[in-house]
Amino acid sequence: MAEEKGSAVGEVVHEVRSHSSKGAHVASLEKYKKLHEDSVRDPSGYWGRLARRELKWMHDFDKVKIGSLKNGDLAWFVGGKLNVSENCLDRWVEEGRGDDVAIIWEKDEPGQAVKYTYLEVLHKVCQIANVMRKFGVKKGDPVTLYMPMIPEAAFVMLACARIGAPHSVVFAGFSAEALRARVDDVHSKWIFTADEGLRGGRTIPLKKTVDDAISSCDFVNKCFVFKRTGADVSMTEGRDLWMEPELEGQRPYCPPEVMDAEDPLFYLYTSGSTGKPKGLMHSTAGYILYAQTTCKIIFDLRPGDVYACVADVGWITGHSYIVYGPLANGTTTLMFESTPLYPDAGRYWDVVETHSVTQFYTAPTAIRALMRHGPEPTEKYDLSTLRILGTVGEPINPAAWTWYFKHVGKERCAIIDTYWQTETGGIIVTPLPGATPLKPGSATLPFFGIDLEVLDPQSGKVVPFVEGEESSGVLCVKSAWPSMTRTVFNNHERYMNTYLKPYPGYYFTGDGVTRDKDGFFFVTGRVDDVLNVSGHRIGSAEIESALVAHDAVAESACVGFPHEVKGEGIACYVILKLGNEETDDLIKDLRNQIRSVIGPFASPDYIVITPALPKTRSGKLMRRVLRKIIALEADQLGDTSTLADPSVVDSLIEKVATLRK
Repeated sequence: MAEEKGSAVGEVVHEVRSHSSKGAHVASLEKYKKLHEDSVRDPSGYWGRLARRELKWMHDFDKVKIGSLKNGDLAWFVGGKLNVSENCLDRWVEEGRGDDVAIIWEKDEPGQAVKYTYLEVLHKVCQIANVMRKFGVKKGDPVTLYMPMIPEAAFVMLACARIGAPHSVVFAGFSAEALRARVDDVHSKWIFTADEGLRGGRTIPLKKTVDDAISSCDFVNKCFVFKRTGADVSMTEGRDLWMEPELEGQRPYCPPEVMDAEDPLFYLYTSGSTGKPKGLMHSTAGYILYAQTTCKIIFDLRPGDVYACVADVGWITGHSYIVYGPLANGTTTLMFESTPLYPDAGRYWDVVETHSVTQFYTAPTAIRALMRHGPEPTEKYDLSTLRILGTVGEPINPAAWTWYFKHVGKERCAIIDTYWQTETGGIIVTPLPGATPLKPGSATLPFFGIDLEVLDPQSGKVVPFVEGEESSGVLCVKSAWPSMTRTVFNNHERYMNTYLKPYPGYYFTGDGVTRDKDGFFFVTGRVDDVLNVSGHRIGSAEIESALVAHDAVAESACVGFPHEVKGEGIACYVILKLGNEETDDLIKDLRNQIRSVIGPFASPDYIVITPALPKTRSGKLMRRVLRKIIALEADQLGDTSTLADPSVVDSLIEKVATLRK
């Protein structure tokens, strides 16, 4: 039985197991503390040594870092030249490891896995790169991917990196309109997709969505299409190309482009508190070094490991911890096309047993969904190869943490509750399996090179850590690290205003945090209007914009509320235009409006039609009130006398109580 102790914020503390420390990259809390102290005292020395040791350079860098958080002019490994694709593939082949398995593709249907060696992946990546070059894709050209979870998605990402074309991967659950906005923003002339996707036994019409998205984008030169299901899809002559015949005639070698350390590696869009998503730019050297280092140390990668992150490449987790991080370490990485409940609640554990998985990384949403089916599915499979269990996307509640630890990890695997963002490029707060005591619900302590600070949200002053006392505020980072995003595409002012100007001299995460008596961090969630639904960040303004685009809607307000499976559910309060009445068909139409503009994953749990919204006399919308009402916490509303019309609150409480019966 695990050794447990009381904790101020978390209920229990699980001490580090001796078997977790044995052979670990960081084998004690004392070693962690010394390394962390050294890394924040001399970040240039720390990252400079790591960069020269862990990466293959075409030309060494002259200076580790220039610029500052205050000015937003950061650059890392200045003067250095390298190629990310070469760092993920060629060097392992050159070391004689070409026959090692690089990627295991676990298809939607169980029992159909396909394995690709490092040499095979290198050849396929080079062929795709040569196709792109044949049709005119050049260094610096943004390339959009809207693809299912097939190996070709990773191959295309690496091929883009090989020729220096920044990729923009769009999650294949986004709608045509959301895809069009992202293609248009980065002005991508090149699109990669597949005929259809498969997920949980269902087909997803990817090519049709792409056709709808780019019908008004006359700047698109080519749409490259892979076959996944063999469906009969529309192909526009002169624009659309099947990839399979194109690849047949291509040489399986393409020389890697010489890239500057600060050249863009990819753009990735994330939701903000304003309507338009932000195209975040990640640079080449800083990103790959941080992805490589965090993956190696946090998941304690060792020779022979089979590492499984069951996210999607459409999100930053898939970029850093399915593709780039594992492959930059020469590890076997697993790509999972299906869902945790297909064909039954034992699917994840079947994957673990079949492939002898050693590290497993998933979202709290998936864990909560599996909890509903009880522990029995975990008992049908041999999970003894597992050493480390990770969680990502949102804070994990202690009940889900404990279930994961007890029934999947059998009380011997470390639970690595990771905190990070698209903007950070990699994990910034996390336990280390051989060093950190674990507290359910806590991401624990900062990673090396990450200098965290808790600030008072009003004054911006540091909330000092006093041992034995609990404190809270907003979570900020007070010094730069290599993988932080450099800018928002074509809008550096927005980058500055969002991340660096709210608290000058700091990177602002946008999240609230509680720090317990031992200095462990418990992230409490967004302090702006960004919802976190099943680990997907969605701006409330995006949903509201989608709703008011409907002819019947005059005004809307969207808020989150606690959801036992998704973590956060979505509630939309809607004021209709005169002449429109609430009907079941209209509610369905509004829900479909959001699905079509953003995607099915943003579909609201509740749509509340109301004649008015709670606002102050100055016209400020009181989202706090709306959140309390939908969460059935009306008894905690406090003083509402400042509202222009307090009676609005009573009618909403009554209506929501009826809806949530």
